[in-house]
Amino acid sequence: MTQFEMVVYILHCADGSYYVGSTKQDIEARVWEHNNLPLDNYTATRRPVRLVFAEAFDRITDAIARERQIKGWSRRKKEALIALAYESLPELSRRGHLVPKSRDVDC
Repeated sequence: MTQFEMVVYILHCADGSYYVGSTKQDIEARVWEHNNLPLDNYTATRRPVRLVFAEAFDRITDAIARERQIKGWSRRKKEALIALAYESLPELSRRGHLVPKSRDVDC
């Protein structure tokens, strides 16, 4: 079994929002910290939180890039990722929303 360097994760917060983070420690331990330690961060006032997505990376640089990518996504795109609906991700990109869909035109 491979030991991963870093995990990118998404938490669903009690207020319905999502938190995207990354950790080098065991993911269950990190979620426990979000729920129990007196942290002064986004999740501190949005407890309890629950893990809804995790993705492991061998290289820290890949994990950091993925975390930044996901943080820039819309709520709908994050929810598609959580649902593992990978085929929906391209159509949910911001660029995809700016391009009007082609229409069939009768000539």
